[in-house]
Amino acid sequence: MTQAFKPYANEADVLRIGELEIENRLDRVTLTGDVVLTRDKAGLGLARQLLALAAGIVKALEADKALPDVVEIKAAATVKNPFA
Repeated sequence: MTQAFKPYANEADVLRIGELEIENRLDRVTLTGDVVLTRDKAGLGLARQLLALAAGIVKALEADKALPDVVEIKAAATVKNPFA
């Protein structure tokens, strides 16, 4: 994991590990896609990146002394297309 990706720090960062996309938000980290961990050095590298990502997420959550029991995720609102 790169030092630039800090879980829950902003609404902009996106990290890729293989075809797995990790999107940073203030209230969640979203993982979409997939990553294939082959039994070789390349797979080991990807596995290490996943491990670092998970460790960073756990560290950020454990450091939050005001961590709520559950975060309410609001549904996306549909707006009129300003270009139509």
